Parts: sequence; structure tokens; C-alpha cells
Amino acid sequence: MPNRGRVEAFIARVERGDYVGAIEDYYAEHATMQDNDGPVRGGREALVAHEKIVMAAMPKIATRPVERWLVDGDRVAINWVFDFTFPDGRTGVLDEIALQEWEGDRIVRERFYFDPAWRPA
Repeated sequence: MPNRGRVEAFIARVERGDYVGAIEDYYAEHATMQDNDGPVRGGREALVAHEKIVMAAMPKIATRPVERWLVDGDRVAINWVFDFTFPDGRTGVLDEIALQEWEGDRIVRERFYFDPAWRPA
């Protein structure tokens, strides 16, 4: 179960835009991620590779300061808001809820919930 300080440090890392470093340092080797009801991505290396693809596709991604999050035992919920700049210059805001399951101080399962009509890639 993570302590609040560990979760706060994770949030700060993402807010700084170190998305790959956050995955490398806060996710278990066998961690999974899922967008809404999409396919499950598994394994920290695959999660890092996917994140790099998303980052390469967007000229700019910025994380707004997190205002809402909670820790309940080994479960964490975070309301992320990201500002994207697309290659054609358009911008978009992704407002999502991340539900995480932690084992010790590592995320093992994460599912993102957001408007399914919004796709960054």
C-alpha cells in the first residue's frame, strides 16, 4: 500500500512532464494499463514504449496541477488534466480519471476513464 508521500511524489513527477521516468520508477515490472474498455497493455517495458510513441506524436503535452486525488489502502484515484498540441497546431484538453492498484510502493494496475470520442493518436 502506498503512503501519501509516495503518491504525491508520483503526481509531482507527472506534473513535471517526466512521463517515462514516472513509469520506470513507480510501476511494477508486470504492471498493466488500460484506456476505457480498450485492450490491456502489459509489462513496464511495453508501457514505456507506448508512452514514447504518444509523446513522439505530439509536439507538446503539459500536465495541469492535480487538484483532486485520493488514496484508499492500495487503491488510488487521480484526476489528470492534460493539454495537448497536435502536429497540425490544434490543441486539445484530456480530462481523465486514473484508477490505480498498488502493491507496496509500485503501481500494478491502472485504468484510465475519459471521453471515448477523444483520442490523442
